This record gives sequence, C-alpha cells and structure tokens, in this order.
Amino acid sequence: MKKPTIEDVAKRAGVSKSTVSQYLNERYQYMSENTRRRISEVIEDLQYQPNGLARSLKQNRTFMVGIIVANIDYSLSIKCIRAIENELQQHKTQVIICNADESPEKEREYIEMLAARQVDGLIVFPTGNENSSYNRVMEMKLPLVFLDRLVDGVSTQSLLLDNEAAVKIAIQEMASRGHERIAMLSLPLSEYVITPRKERVSGYKKAMEELGLPVDESYICHAPKDEIAGVMRRLLLLPQPPTALLAGNDIVLAEILKFANQTGLRIPDQLSIIGIDDAEFAHIYNPVITTISQPAYDMGTQAARILLASIEQKGTELPITYRFPPVLQQGQSVQNIHH
Repeated sequence: MKKPTIEDVAKRAGVSKSTVSQYLNERYQYMSENTRRRISEVIEDLQYQPNGLARSLKQNRTFMVGIIVANIDYSLSIKCIRAIENELQQHKTQVIICNADESPEKEREYIEMLAARQVDGLIVFPTGNENSSYNRVMEMKLPLVFLDRLVDGVSTQSLLLDNEAAVKIAIQEMASRGHERIAMLSLPLSEYVITPRKERVSGYKKAMEELGLPVDESYICHAPKDEIAGVMRRLLLLPQPPTALLAGNDIVLAEILKFANQTGLRIPDQLSIIGIDDAEFAHIYNPVITTISQPAYDMGTQAARILLASIEQKGTELPITYRFPPVLQQGQSVQNIHH
C-alpha cells in the first residue's frame, strides 16, 4: 500500500492542496469549521503522515515575499519595487509582485493568495482604509510592512515621505519668487482617504497660512486623471487665475503637461509649476520641471531590510512610522513675479 500523499487528502476532502497545507500549518484564518473537520477526518482515515517538509515549513521559510502595490503606474512604486527586489535578491529571496489597481477587493484576494503560497512576509502599498485584511495578516503573524500609505487601526512598520514637508518646500519655493496665488491640483480624495493626498492637501493649507497667503478654496482642486484638463481650463478662466500650480503627484503632473502641450499654455511664463514625486518625464520636458522628490530607492531598500529583520525576529519589534525627507530638484518651471 503506497503512502498517502497530500494530494490524496485534498482529493478525498474535496479541497485544494493549498488548503490542506494551510491546515497542516495551523493557518485556519480563511477556513470554515466544516472544512477543518473534514480535513482532519480524512487525515485520520488515510493515516496520512505529513512529510518533514510540510512540518518544517512552520519554522522554515519559502524565501518568497509578496509585494502588493496599490498602483503600479506611479514612479514611486516602480522605483521602490526595483529597490526591494534588488535588496531581497541579495538575501536569496524572490518577490511576487501584485498590482491591486487601487481596488481593496483585488488587494484582499492577493493577500489570500500570497498567504496560501506561504510567503515569508508582505510589503504593501495599501489601497485604502479597509483594515480587516491587514489585521488578519497580523493575526497570522505574517511580517507586514506598509509603504507610502498608513492605515487607521493597523500598527505595523510603515515607511513614507514627509508629505507635509514636501508641500511646504514647494510652496516656499513659489512664494520666495513672489507668487501669492498658488493653486494645488490632486487626484480625488475618495472614500478611501489615501495618506499622501490627505497629508499633501493639509500641508498646502498649513504652508499657505504660515506664509500669510490667502487660502482660496477654488484653488484647491481634486479630479480624476481624465478630468484634469477640464479643471485646468476652469482654473485659468477664474477672474483671478493662479500664477503658480502645485501638482499633487506625478500622474497629475503628466496630465497638466499634456494640457499645456495641447493648448499652448506657456510654462513658466503663463503658469509656474512644481510637481511632487520626481518622475523621469519631469526632466525631459522643456522647460525641465521643478519637482519635490522622495528618496524612493532608499525607501524600498529600507522596507526590504525591515521586512527581513521582522522575518528573522518573528515580528517581535515595535511598530514604527518612518518619515523620509523630501528634496527640492530645481528645474526651470517656476518664474519670478515682480509686483
């Protein structure tokens, strides 16, 4: 009589192999009482002996790490992932990259899939504020690091830009050149309030107030990518149009520059511009766009190191939020205004 395998158990219990292996590793988070009972009866029946590998998986590692990115289109995401991959590669650890496309639903499915694959840990650029799936990850004692965004009610290691400081540097740069009518354009503040957007808008208001500049609500604009051109038109048609504009992130900046190209808007003669996030195209555009960059590569490298340490220490460290300092990258897109 041939020794029963994990396949035999799965087949007879009517579940997948990964469910059986989750059961053997006592990861019951996504498992009904019923399924647990069924698997345990089949194991008893077949007198199935898990091999050493399945057992040692509990202590051992798969040397796989999951990265779930809210939006792979950001220059930040790409630079961070590159750094994470590079750092983990040196520790013989492979990455599985999943793009959640700003959908909490997709993100949850990826978390379940990666947990089933028994990754050693997760680096997540969270999609939103729905914290239940992250709390499940914490319950599973699966090391978790957040990048770029925070989630209310989940305390873990988080790394992100000092967003308020980034906006302050931009506003100071514009004000020092005589600008007072400064607008800010960002993507929507949706029901999932995404940390950088929230912090950048509140940073804008603080910086304007500190410099004694009027905060005009019609200058604070939010729009999805495909409506940015319309918002630009509206801003420029105001009785007192802004003389300077801060792009909330690189996706917004790209749309503003497309709009400028299509309408013949002259930067900086008609409108001075600064972007937050140092996208490659900001340097190629003529004139070169002044940006506030975040040290994306460092952030990715640190995230990978923190995750590796957390895997070694079995997640005993205290949750910390690391803030990285922004840097002004001087271009030619801001002009001096003489009153």
